[in-house]
Amino acid sequence: MLPPKDDEGFSVPEQLPLYRKGKEIYHLTKKISGLIEEEDEVLSSLKEYMLLDASLLTVKVAGAEAADLFDLRMENATFIRKAAQDLLSHCSSLEMFGFKDVYYLHLLRDAIDEYRILFIEWVQGFDPWNYVNDRWGLFNPPGVQAQDSDDDAF
Repeated sequence: MLPPKDDEGFSVPEQLPLYRKGKEIYHLTKKISGLIEEEDEVLSSLKEYMLLDASLLTVKVAGAEAADLFDLRMENATFIRKAAQDLLSHCSSLEMFGFKDVYYLHLLRDAIDEYRILFIEWVQGFDPWNYVNDRWGLFNPPGVQAQDSDDDAF
């Protein structure tokens, strides 16, 4: 799936289904975290982490779309994957530490699973040949090695 473009040819992440689902997850997380009592220090700290992770689901999509290069898009995708997995872990932590409104957590888990499907499709649309060699070797396209670069820049 090609990302939508504006009149000047720039990507418009807000029109991507992945971005919109990320925004939905953020709003759902905000509603759920609003049920956490401020007096509970453990749950309150989880609330902050949850909101941060949920916000990364849109911010990093926008960053990847702006970067356009394969290595930078993959780097952002890595942050997105970690944030989504951490958000799922936070749901389990809420249950473990006595969050009373656990029945709302299945909504968040389901939304993250829907996001995961959109994420897979989005990543498959990355152009592996629009890249700058990642000299650390993590985010190069298949067949490109970090040693292949003649650049001395870091």
